[in-house]
Amino acid sequence: MAAATFTATGSWLSPSQAYAEARNIVDLIRDDATKAPIKVHRLRGDVSILEGSGGNIAVLTGADGKVFIDAGITASRPRILEAANGLSRDPIRHLINTHWHFDHTDGNQWLNAEGVAILAHENTRKHLLVAQRVEDWNFNFPSPPLAAIPTEIFSSEKTLTLNRSTLALKYYGPAHTDSDISVTIPEADILHTGDTYWNGIYPFIDYSTGGNIEGMIKAAEANLAAATDRTIVIPGHGKPVSNRAELSAYRDMLFAIHENVSKLKQQGRSLDETIAAKPTAAYDAKWGQFVISPAFFTQLVYQGV
Repeated sequence: MAAATFTATGSWLSPSQAYAEARNIVDLIRDDATKAPIKVHRLRGDVSILEGSGGNIAVLTGADGKVFIDAGITASRPRILEAANGLSRDPIRHLINTHWHFDHTDGNQWLNAEGVAILAHENTRKHLLVAQRVEDWNFNFPSPPLAAIPTEIFSSEKTLTLNRSTLALKYYGPAHTDSDISVTIPEADILHTGDTYWNGIYPFIDYSTGGNIEGMIKAAEANLAAATDRTIVIPGHGKPVSNRAELSAYRDMLFAIHENVSKLKQQGRSLDETIAAKPTAAYDAKWGQFVISPAFFTQLVYQGV
């Protein structure tokens, strides 16, 4: 999102400006996707990552057709297809949405037109069937065409067998939103966390559709429990190839800032006073260099404690 802001304007917007002008930011993300390159990261077990169109997209290739985990931004379609065809000539046949947000589902419609079946948590379908407002972006998302709506849903867990691999889908409960799922491919020891994990940057939490900071911490704990030192961890945003050690640092950051903000709020500090106290200061150099600024992340945590 920050890259989109810079590309389109020639200068950086502050996070407060970005979110005050959320409609413009959403448009900028889509506009940037028309020209941003797609970087390919080959992992193992026929799994790769396509980076550069919304959330990090995982691709599993094989005779059953390519499986996409998340759909990116529609404007990236030609570059996504070029990158995917560079992995194999298998058609794209399956799509799993990790949650409902547009930077993970915007490509649903064109992928469906390619003959792709869309699978997601039941709450992703629920949110996509109607218009959704994200208060912290001050933005109303219209419901997409029916072709973009997942046709297969689940509520808790689901297991697929495709391309000689197991894909284990698991619902986190409310975290980044109320629709987040993880996808584990045990044969390759790969875990896709969706937006419950932002690698090296403060995360966004969407309270408008059921997210909360405590759920984000629980999701981080669940991700740690599912990973070993060998596991390749794919975050929703940030550096696309991660590991358990980086995931552990992320969990520790969330927990510490939650504790700091909670203590300040319990003391009766207002939001402005809490921001002024800089409860994120020990983590800002590492985590606060993207569009979710320290002040904005403090606001998100404050909402949930």
